Amino acid sequence: MSLRKLFVTAALCGVAVAATPRTASADWTLTPFIGGNFGGSADVNNAVAGTSFSNKFEHKLDYGVSLAGMGAGIFGAEVDFGYSPNFFESGTASNNAFDFTNDSNVTTLTGNLIVGVPIGGHGGQVRPYAVGGVGLIRTNVQDAGQFFSPTSKNDFGFDIGGGVMGFFSQNVGIRGDLRYFRSFTGSTNSATGLGLSNFQFWRGTVGVSFKF
Repeated sequence: MSLRKLFVTAALCGVAVAATPRTASADWTLTPFIGGNFGGSADVNNAVAGTSFSNKFEHKLDYGVSLAGMGAGIFGAEVDFGYSPNFFESGTASNNAFDFTNDSNVTTLTGNLIVGVPIGGHGGQVRPYAVGGVGLIRTNVQDAGQFFSPTSKNDFGFDIGGGVMGFFSQNVGIRGDLRYFRSFTGSTNSATGLGLSNFQFWRGTVGVSFKF
């Protein structure tokens, strides 16, 4: 990742964090999540990844954790970490074991701005939201014959999407989330030196949220 990309990433993340209200009544929400990837680059190996439900699930699996802070207003900030262990897999493990880690994977780490309106005012039990931000999209690809070492690439990218949080008690709830991820590439046709790359995918997840 170039120095220019690092500066742009740091600046945009700083803007997102600076926009978050600093109030004593802020709610922090930790959400471990699990879900799947689809569309764009996530569908490239569909034909060779297997036809059974378990094979398809293993190929599309994405899991991670989100930490979000919401103030008394509608703005908040979030750090989101996602890991897809078999994103580039062209087949399943020879021993039929489920792979929670693999050499052909995608990792995302983004800092995001959240805009969400709690239904019923601050502290409401349901909060639909929109989310967007920038960060790291890391791809790690192992060749099918495993003759060569995995090839890793760290790219600057963005995510944008939305979802809803619903709490059935004061501190425990559920969250559904849908996001679009895309990495940037170097470009001489923009002021930032960045353009859109061909690597892109959607991620849909559900998780249990813990508010504190």
